Amino acid sequence: MAPGNRGKGKKEGKQKKKKNVAENEVEEKYRKAALEVDILKEHLALQRDVARQVKADKEGLKQRLLELERELEMSRDDKKDIYEEMIRQYQELQQQTETRIHHLETEAKQLQEQLATCREAIQQARVEREQELGKKDRTIAELQGKIDAMETEYEKILHGSLDRVLSKLAAAQGCWEKEATAMHTEHKERLREFGLNPLEI
Repeated sequence: MAPGNRGKGKKEGKQKKKKNVAENEVEEKYRKAALEVDILKEHLALQRDVARQVKADKEGLKQRLLELERELEMSRDDKKDIYEEMIRQYQELQQQTETRIHHLETEAKQLQEQLATCREAIQQARVEREQELGKKDRTIAELQGKIDAMETEYEKILHGSLDRVLSKLAAAQGCWEKEATAMHTEHKERLREFGLNPLEI
């Protein structure tokens, strides 16, 4: 293909791309517009339903208002009694409410006092427990000290006793050896008296 034709082909390709992009944009805009139209149609239908409902409610309220007006006209003679009864009920309710409020305030005050008392008792119990634990630890330490001192003392006594026993044993051993030597010598002499040699026996 000649160089001129190549340039022309590129231009046509670019123009075709631009055309496709433009068509895609138009289609996208069309889809968005169609979607908005559908949404507006649904909104309009909803508004119509609401308007119909409001109109129906309006008619119903108008009818109810007429009925109430008729009832009001019929009960106008009893209005004073009803009003007084309502005032009496309101005053009674107000009195009950005030009594209830007063009762709840008193109960809340008592509960706060009980809570404060409980907190004080807990604090006191905590302090007493800490004091008791401290006393217990001190007692244990004192007893441990006494035990250690007693062990040391018993060890001294035991060593002293053993030393005395060993001394007595040593002294007794000396005496026994002397006695044994004397007896041995005496027996040798007697054997010789009888003409026997002690080394041969």
